[in-house]
Amino acid sequence: MVWKHDRVSGGDGKPRCGWVTADPLYEKYHDREWGRPLKDDRALFELLTLEGCQAGLSWYTVLRKREHYRKVYDGFDPNKIARYTPAKLKKLLADPGIIRHRGKIDASVSNAKAFLALVEREGSFLGWLHKTVGKPRRNHPKTLKDVPARTPESDALAKALQKKGFKFVGSTICYAFMQASGLVDDHVVGCHRHRP
Repeated sequence: MVWKHDRVSGGDGKPRCGWVTADPLYEKYHDREWGRPLKDDRALFELLTLEGCQAGLSWYTVLRKREHYRKVYDGFDPNKIARYTPAKLKKLLADPGIIRHRGKIDASVSNAKAFLALVEREGSFLGWLHKTVGKPRRNHPKTLKDVPARTPESDALAKALQKKGFKFVGSTICYAFMQASGLVDDHVVGCHRHRP
C-alpha cells in the first residue's frame, strides 16, 4: 500500500489515514471495515482471498471489484470454491470484472481446500489465527511512516499459512490482511478512527 500523506479529510471533513482517497467507497471501507476485528471465518476467507488478488496492485483496484468477486466467487463460500472445475476457472479467467491472473485464480481454489482442511483440524480459522499471531493489537502510529509493511507476526503467519498449503500469502500480504481484519489496528493518531 502506498502511503502519501499522514491524514486526509473526506467530503464530511473527518480526518482519515493518508492512504484513503476522497472516493466515498474508500472512505466507507476505511471508516466501517479497516481495522475492525472480523470474527466470521467466511469473511476472513474472503479477505485473505482478496488480499492475495491484490498482490502487486492497489487495494482500491480490488475494492472496486469486490462486489463482482462476491457474485462470481459464490459469496466466497470455501466449500463451493474448493470444487471449482476447469470450466469454471476458464470462465473466471475470461471475466473482466475480476483480476484475471491465472496464478491468483488457481490459488483461490487451492486456498479454499487448505482453509477447509485447517478449519476441520483446528475448529475455526479465527481461533487458529489468534494462536498463530496473538490477540488483536492496537498500535498508535503518529504518521504513516510509522506503519510497517510487515512484522515478525506477519512473517510467522505467512510461514504458517504456506506450511498449510496456502498461496499468495507472503508477509506483506499477511500484514495487510492483519490490518484489514482487525488483528492489528493501525489507524494513525489524528484519524477519526484512531482510538487512544
